[in-house]
Amino acid sequence: MDRAHAWQLLCEFVQSDSLRKHMLSVEAAMRHYAGLLGGDVEQWGLTGLLHDFDYEKFQTAPDHTREGAKILRARGVDEEIVGAILSHAEWNLDEYPRDRPIRRTLFAVDELCGFIVAAALVRPTRLEGMEPSSIKKKMKTPSFAAAVKREDITAGAELLGLSLDDHITNCITALQGCADSLGLRAP
Repeated sequence: MDRAHAWQLLCEFVQSDSLRKHMLSVEAAMRHYAGLLGGDVEQWGLTGLLHDFDYEKFQTAPDHTREGAKILRARGVDEEIVGAILSHAEWNLDEYPRDRPIRRTLFAVDELCGFIVAAALVRPTRLEGMEPSSIKKKMKTPSFAAAVKREDITAGAELLGLSLDDHITNCITALQGCADSLGLRAP
């Protein structure tokens, strides 16, 4: 599946603008990390773009990811992508462990991208000039982006063998590269 077909599939299943933007942000982070870690940029990007495509239709565990995997397989999506998407949900870890760079990275960037976007939306300059220190400060406020699991953000950095600052910096850099499509360009 190429990116154009992946985008069509995403649009077929996802109506929420914020969920679409979340998947675009995760795609950008996955592409960035593929470049840093020697992964297949297209494969990693498609993984990020499609990782939550089934969420509106299948919101409960374990249907989210498992029902989506059936759809992806029926459409001929590469099994490496399907396995990585399955691995980002904890209920699939027995069968799809985070034992490969693509799987570890998807888990590592998913929650962090959502948190960075939430933080950017309340900043006058959006992503411009954003620093890891501002993200770490926001992480200490439980009421801010309360649905984001802070422990997953820190566990993701550890899983990648990076400091939290370096991981946050990598994700900010990735998102700055697609700020226009995310609606996060400074006014």
